[in-house]
Amino acid sequence: MEVSSIAAAASANAAAQLQAEVSVTVLKKAIDIQAEAALQLLEALPQVPAAPVGTAGGVIDTWA
Repeated sequence: MEVSSIAAAASANAAAQLQAEVSVTVLKKAIDIQAEAALQLLEALPQVPAAPVGTAGGVIDTWA
């Protein structure tokens, strides 16, 4: 191999590695943004009032 082809291969390898690192960073930021949006949606849900214990409908068997 000639020196110029070795240098070109090294440069291409460095560029590919940088592109991979940038892609991972962008993916992590996108996941963080989605997590924030999901948390905001969960916080926006209205609170469900608890039924008084001992009254009709106070206990529901969800495993049946």
